[in-house]
Amino acid sequence: MILEINGNKYKIIKNYKDAFDKQDFLEKFTEYFYNYDYIVGDISYGKLRLKGFNLKDTKGFNSINDYDKLEKYLKENCSYECKYFIIKKENV
Repeated sequence: MILEINGNKYKIIKNYKDAFDKQDFLEKFTEYFYNYDYIVGDISYGKLRLKGFNLKDTKGFNSINDYDKLEKYLKENCSYECKYFIIKKENV
């Protein structure tokens, strides 16, 4: 599925346990996420949380949002076996 938001195209690259809900995502998504290469949404206790990640060569890269640390984030910061999705900005 491809989403277009303010001229940016995003593709869902992983939808673990059918986590993605377009309405919920659009309600949480803000311009804050425009600068991220990847957006991860995880669902815990019925609530959607979003977090942005970047590749190392992205302008404004910050190690706390390093895409290479995504698996660690899912294991340490999300509920065990929670539903989640990963969206990639298409022009990356």
